[in-house]
Amino acid sequence: MTHQNTFTLINPLTGNLAFKVFSFDDNKHFDHIQRLNYYSIIWIKKGNGKVKSDFSEYDFAENCLFAFAPYQPFMLTVNSDIEGLVLNFHPDFFCIHKHQQEVACNGVLFNNIYNPPFLKIDEVSNANFEMLVHQMKTEMQNPALAQYELLVSYLKIFLITASRLKTEQQPEAKELIANNKEPFILQNLKNYIETHFKTKHSASDYADLLNITPKALAKITKTHFNKTLTNLISERIVIEAKRELYLTSKPVKEIAYELGYDDEHYFSRFFKNNADISPQLYRETVGFARAEV
Repeated sequence: MTHQNTFTLINPLTGNLAFKVFSFDDNKHFDHIQRLNYYSIIWIKKGNGKVKSDFSEYDFAENCLFAFAPYQPFMLTVNSDIEGLVLNFHPDFFCIHKHQQEVACNGVLFNNIYNPPFLKIDEVSNANFEMLVHQMKTEMQNPALAQYELLVSYLKIFLITASRLKTEQQPEAKELIANNKEPFILQNLKNYIETHFKTKHSASDYADLLNITPKALAKITKTHFNKTLTNLISERIVIEAKRELYLTSKPVKEIAYELGYDDEHYFSRFFKNNADISPQLYRETVGFARAEV
């Protein structure tokens, strides 16, 4: 009997991928820029290298877990043999925005503009993840009553476990405590971006709010977040735009206006430059709004 490495569930209504679990023992899946229309969780069990994600690059080693949102660009470059496991799920199968109260992984695992898109896996979590993946595979091999609900339950436990682990780790937060002045500025910057990203789109706006020179703020931001301030602002706007396209049937023009753009076409270009897809196509391939029509 051959050993099965890939388990796939297709949405019968759309023909699109709903849920998938597969093992890998080389880097062929990730050695070029990925922009997938579903969530990807990549568990590196063996190997090390670099990951490019959005505007940043990070080193990674074995026993780490990546989490990427739909159309978030990423690519792995490896320095050694690599092995691991992937979980893919489409928002039609499980929407992290709709289930935020239950899972709370949005802003922790996914859509966090300040922290790297990965976490380290300890021994206890490793055993938990192995058990969950085994149960998922077993369920996908032997479809039975309420298969969808059971798989979603396993996925929720996986996401909650990973979110808790990442919250506990947060190495950036620990590093910042050592320096009194910069954490205060950075915390204020986070708060200001969250409050004003719909109306203030330039780096100089935030430097003014913080009473610091743009150059000094740029240096702090690059040091601690490995991104420019412009990148942070753009990512925050795009995350909000995606959420609106995802969950509502508002016209793109209305979403643009709510995010501080009077010109719908300018906003569409901005979105495409940052998400590599037009707002309309994002909605059609990822969003729920089509179900309301």
